[in-house]
Amino acid sequence: MRQNLVAGNWKMNMTYQDGLALVSEITSMVADEVTAANAPQVVICPPFPLLHAIGRLLPQGSRFHLGAQNCHHKESGAFTGEVSAKMLASVGCEYVILGHSERRQYFREDDELLSQKLKAALAAGLKPIFCVGESLDTREADETFNFIGKQLQDGLFHLSNEEFDQVTIAYEPIWAIGTGKTASSAQAQEVHAFIRERIARAYDAKAALNTTILYGGSANAQNARELFSQPDVDGGLIGGASLKSRDFTDIIKSF
Repeated sequence: MRQNLVAGNWKMNMTYQDGLALVSEITSMVADEVTAANAPQVVICPPFPLLHAIGRLLPQGSRFHLGAQNCHHKESGAFTGEVSAKMLASVGCEYVILGHSERRQYFREDDELLSQKLKAALAAGLKPIFCVGESLDTREADETFNFIGKQLQDGLFHLSNEEFDQVTIAYEPIWAIGTGKTASSAQAQEVHAFIRERIARAYDAKAALNTTILYGGSANAQNARELFSQPDVDGGLIGGASLKSRDFTDIIKSF
């Protein structure tokens, strides 16, 4: 079911104590300030060592959910340093980010591997937030739609209708991540509408209508309201701004 959603990706930031303090501030501020009927669901995605402690601080039965930033594609085995989807579920995770541009770039994760991670996450009962997006070179070559279409086809559209219903998609223009640049609301809407059209083609109109699609390129408290007002933008995958309680709360209030 399509819903408004804001996910905070802390990346490799926050010590144990700093993370606990941040999430306590966020939950308190949201409880005091967020009252709109269309207020979003909120996913907090801290680093692995903080997951269990952060999950215990999230108010039960509230709009808050726990998410991880990645998972391994195998359920268990001799994979030193890796974390399985089943492990994530066991500490209370409901969501997991897959295919983030930093994982694709720095760890060479390709669509074949990501398709296996999707299956593993779904088998463990997790809801994937699947990321797609183009580089500046790709955009300037006018290949944005071909590139994202291939990411969707190769990495995601092998899922069954029932599996796909559990997926949230995040469009993250790589040229706008950590650069201070942001896609205009019109640029974001254009790509989100394209993604929704491709979902309808791969599955059906109902699936396209019900899929939550987030914007993930340097969204912040200043531009969130305009971005979220676009008809096919259902929220944001927030990086740096999710590390500041005031900014993150203001983004949540932007609906």
